[in-house]
Amino acid sequence: MKLKQTVIAISAIIATQTALAKTLDPIIVTSDFRPAAVEETPGSITVVNDLELEKRGAQHIEHILNLAPNVNSAAGASRSRFYQIRGIGERSQFNTPLNPSVGLNIDGIDYSRSGGAGTLFDVKQVEVLRGPQGTRFGSSSLAGMINIHSNEATENPEGKVEVTIGSQNTKALGVVASGPLSEDKSLLGRIAIHKHTSDGYMENDYLDKKDTQNEDELTGKAHLKWKASEELTFDLNLLHLDIDNGYDGFTFDNSYTTLSDEPGSDTINSKAFALKTTWKMNPATIMETTITKADSDLTYSFDGDWVYPNFHPWGYNAVAEYDRSRNNKSIDIRFMSSDNGRIFNDSTDWVAGVYYFGQDEDMLHTADWLDAPYSNEYNTKNMAAYGQLDHHLNDKTVVTAGVRVEKFDADFNSSNDIKTDHSETLYGGKLALTHEISEQHQGFINLSRGYKSGGINDDPRLSPANFTFDTEYLWNLETGVNSSLLNNDLKTRLTLFYTQRSEQQVNSSTQIPNSPDFIIYLDNAAKSEHYGIEAEADWDYSSNLRLTGSLGLLSADFVDYTYVDPNDTSNTINLNSREQAHAPSYQFSIGAEYMINNNWMVAANIEGKDKFYFSNSHDQESDAYNLVNASLEYSKDELTARLWARNLLDKEYDVRGFYFGNDPSINYEDALYVQKGAPRTFGLTVSYDY
Repeated sequence: MKLKQTVIAISAIIATQTALAKTLDPIIVTSDFRPAAVEETPGSITVVNDLELEKRGAQHIEHILNLAPNVNSAAGASRSRFYQIRGIGERSQFNTPLNPSVGLNIDGIDYSRSGGAGTLFDVKQVEVLRGPQGTRFGSSSLAGMINIHSNEATENPEGKVEVTIGSQNTKALGVVASGPLSEDKSLLGRIAIHKHTSDGYMENDYLDKKDTQNEDELTGKAHLKWKASEELTFDLNLLHLDIDNGYDGFTFDNSYTTLSDEPGSDTINSKAFALKTTWKMNPATIMETTITKADSDLTYSFDGDWVYPNFHPWGYNAVAEYDRSRNNKSIDIRFMSSDNGRIFNDSTDWVAGVYYFGQDEDMLHTADWLDAPYSNEYNTKNMAAYGQLDHHLNDKTVVTAGVRVEKFDADFNSSNDIKTDHSETLYGGKLALTHEISEQHQGFINLSRGYKSGGINDDPRLSPANFTFDTEYLWNLETGVNSSLLNNDLKTRLTLFYTQRSEQQVNSSTQIPNSPDFIIYLDNAAKSEHYGIEAEADWDYSSNLRLTGSLGLLSADFVDYTYVDPNDTSNTINLNSREQAHAPSYQFSIGAEYMINNNWMVAANIEGKDKFYFSNSHDQESDAYNLVNASLEYSKDELTARLWARNLLDKEYDVRGFYFGNDPSINYEDALYVQKGAPRTFGLTVSYDY
C-alpha cells in the first residue's frame, strides 16, 4: 500500500458524509501525570474501552491489540508474552535478563515481561501509548507503554454477574460488587472475581487429549477508596492472579495437532498491591505518593522435541522448564501544581518527583540436555528524578518540556560462575508543542528520547565480543492532528513519526550443532530507522450506526547491522536495509456497529496485518492475513446477552516462528516451524447488572 494512496484515503474518510445527530463521549487518557482528553494529548495513543472489550468477548489483552495501529505481539507460549510497538520490542525470554522495551502496567503495577497477566475482566479501558514515555515511565517504555485500568469503586451500589460458554469447552464466571462501605460514602469498595477455563485449540494425538494448551485463569481484584477529608484521599488496588495454562503449540507439519508426550505449561501466581495517596497540601500544591509491591512465581516449560519417545533414532528427548520468582517494589513521590499553583505569572503547570523501583528475580532452568540445573539471580534498582513544565504561551498553544534522570544498578550471579555488577546513569525526556488550530483541530509536534540500559549475556560459550551489550538510546519525532468534525460526531487522530535508534539491542540466537540447545543472547546493531503513519477514526454516522477504523503504516529497517553466528563466524547475514522482526508494514481495522432497535445491536470488524519476519537471525516470514470478528447483542433493562465470534471465517495465521533443525525425516535440516493463531472461536456471554 503506497503512502500517498493511504493519505488520500484517510482524507476522503474524514471529508465525506453529512452532519450527524449524536455526539461521541470524550475519551480521557489517565496514563500521564494529569488526566486529559485524548485529543489534547501530544502523542499517538489508542484507547480501547469496556464496550469494545465486551463486544469481542475479550478475555486477554491479546484479543484487542490488533485495534491499535503499529502494535504487534509474540507468543511462543499459551498467551502473547511480549509486545512490539512500531517494530520495537523483544519477542521471548529464556535465561538472559532483558528489558522488553514495551512495558505492561496493570492498575499502576509493573507486569512487564509477564504478558500472560493481561486479563480483562472488569476493566474500564486499555491505553496503548506509542513512542518513548521517558519522562513518565523511564527505561521500561523505550517503545511505548500498555496500561490496563480496572473499574474503580463507586459511590452508588452496583454489581454484575457474568457467565460465558463457548467453543473449545470455554466456560467463565465473573462477579462484581461495588458501592459505599460507610454511610457518609467516605469509604468505597469494589471487588471483582473472574474464572476462565478453556481446552484451547490444539489437539494432542499421542496423548489423545484436547486440552494440552488449555487456559485456566483466575483473576481477583479489589479497590478501596477512602476520602479521609476534602484534601486527602487514599486508593488501594489489590490484585491476585492464578494462571495455570498449558503450552503445546509446535508441530513438524505446522498444524493444530501435536504429538508431544510431555506438554509444557505457562503459569503465573501473583499477589500485588498499589497504594496511592493524593494530598492537597495547600491551594497551590498536590502531593501524590504511590507504593506498589508484586510477588510473582512464573513457570514456562515445553517439550522441545515435540514428539513421543523413540521417535528420534538417537533417543533425543528434550523437556525444558524455566521457573522464575520475581519480586517488584516501587515508590513514586510526586508534587504537582493545582489550578491555583501555576508559576510564571499563572502560565505554567509543573510536576516534580522522585521514583524508586527494585526488582529481585531468581531463575532456575532445568532441561534434559543440561548436565545440571542452571540458576541465576538478577537484582536491579532504578532511582530517578523527573520533572515537567506545561507552559501556556496563550489560550491556544502549550509548550511541554520534561526530563528524567535515572540511575540504574544491577547485580548478576549465575551457577556457571558468571558474576558481575553494572551501573550507569540514563537520561530521557521530551519537548512538545500543542496548538489549537481551530475549534475542530488540535495539532502537535513532539520530540522525545527513550533509553534502556546495557547488560551482560549469561552464556559462557559466547565469545568475548558477544559477552556484553551496550546501552540503547532512541530519538523519536512525531507530529499530528487530532480533529473533531461534523458537530463532534466524527473524531479522528492522525500521527506521522520518525524514530532513530542508536546501539540497538538485538535478540539473536544460534543452535548448538547436533543438540537441541541454543545460545540466546543480546547484541548491538549500530543503527536503525523507523517511520510511518498512524490514523484512527470514530464516527457516529447516525443515531443507530457507528463506524470505526484504524491504520498503521510502518517502515522499520536496520541501517547498519550484520548478524554473525557465534558458532560459525563464516555464517553471516547482512541485514542492512532489511525490515526488523515482528514489524509488519501495514495494519488496519475497520468496524461497524448497528442498533437494530432499542434491544438489539450487531457489530463486526475486519482487522488485517501484513507479513513480517519472525526473527533477525533468519529470513523466514509469516503470511499476511485478515480476520473477521462479529457479535450480536440483546439487552433489556439490566440483562445483556451477547453472541460473539473471533476469527469468524476460520483463517489460519501465525503468531511465532522458529527456523532450525528438529525433524529426523529431513535429516534435521533447518526448517520453519510456526505456532498457529487461534482458529474460529465463538461464545455466548450473559451478564446481569444490578
